[in-house]
Amino acid sequence: MSKNPPNYISTTNACKLCTPLGACLAFKGIEGAVPYLHGSQGCATYMRRYIISHYNEPIDIASSSLSEKNAIYGGGPNLKMGLVNVTRKYQPKLIGIATTCLTETIGDDVGRYLHEFHRETVGTMPIMVRVSTPSYNGTHMEGFHAAVTAVVEQLAEGGEAVGGKINLLPGFISPADKRYLSEILDDFGLDVTILPDLSDTMDGPATSKYDKIQPGGTPLASIATMGRATATIEFGRTLHGKTAGALLEQKHGVKLISLGVPIGIEESDLFFASLSTLSGRPIPEKHAQERGRLVDSYIDCHKYIFGKKAIVYGEEDLVVALTAFLAEIGVVPVLCASGGKSGKLAAAIKETTGDILAEQPQVFEGMDFFDISEMAESLAPDLLIGHSKGYPLARKLEIPLIRVGFPIHDRMGGQRILHLGYRGTQSLFDQVVNATLARKQSDSPVGYSYM
Repeated sequence: MSKNPPNYISTTNACKLCTPLGACLAFKGIEGAVPYLHGSQGCATYMRRYIISHYNEPIDIASSSLSEKNAIYGGGPNLKMGLVNVTRKYQPKLIGIATTCLTETIGDDVGRYLHEFHRETVGTMPIMVRVSTPSYNGTHMEGFHAAVTAVVEQLAEGGEAVGGKINLLPGFISPADKRYLSEILDDFGLDVTILPDLSDTMDGPATSKYDKIQPGGTPLASIATMGRATATIEFGRTLHGKTAGALLEQKHGVKLISLGVPIGIEESDLFFASLSTLSGRPIPEKHAQERGRLVDSYIDCHKYIFGKKAIVYGEEDLVVALTAFLAEIGVVPVLCASGGKSGKLAAAIKETTGDILAEQPQVFEGMDFFDISEMAESLAPDLLIGHSKGYPLARKLEIPLIRVGFPIHDRMGGQRILHLGYRGTQSLFDQVVNATLARKQSDSPVGYSYM
């Protein structure tokens, strides 16, 4: 189902974030990288503040700081000057250059500027990767995936395949989820390059000194070998255009395995089965045990949540995974909304829930929270599931909000939310059940203390 477009363009409290913000986070998951915005200073300041609020970690985003003059005469001189300054101050291994609305609108030829710059500074500058990310051309997820694709396209090398080596492109996941994925892959004995890796750069320990560039991130040497892997696993059922996984298959012959984000038993089963096939090993016993405990908890709690209605919103692939999970546990998704416009959301939800749900939920792309709020009142949901921008609606409807995704601005620990695989699904399931119980308990005239 698609929303009928109005005869005007208006957004009130968008259900998405800007494209270059996603690119900055993707670059931040690479070893020794500094994100660099070719645009006005305000863009970098806004994004830094927004990202810090979720991760509670410092992030520096460089900027070419264009002014009104540059909007007329072009931003080439500022771009080059900024690259020199960033190199002197940070000594980065890589500078990830993302464009903003301003530079895209005035038509700055960033490729030509960088070509000139390389000739002027031969051998003295770090690796530079550029990506086009005007905000009016997508969401933060488009920016994220575009940056990952640009890194693979510009840095991955081909050659003879290395047995046992695979790539994992998990998309926009939490540092906690990345650490859990690494544990799973180690248990299967696989040599894996995960791109990007925010687990240390955006969730590091307290140290006695401030690092201008936080340690961690996907090593550049590992990125270079991605074209020699035997397979690439890429999460996402609504990905469109040229993805990093598709590029590796087309350019270097690396087999692409496309999976949904592994939330819930069914989607996690597909992920674990793929790892078992690639490694030639059975699923390790500890993960089989976690799956069994998850099934047991589904049985234990089914009577508390069956038939409850939920609204799900956020990034498209996360919405698909969460909707499939809700259907699996007996919660009825009544509205699935995203600010993205892939054109694939409804079909992906039907593909993952068609055998479970008696009736498909209403699915809308290009939504904002004004639209979601208007529809929510007539749907009478019991739960909202998504990021913190939905809190005003949850407060208005007086229903619980299960916080998942980005951004989490009104709670601590957004970077530590675990929701992938059997273990993450267990954590998410417990949140859903306990939020439902807490609501029932608070609404009870006697405030019962025993389920």
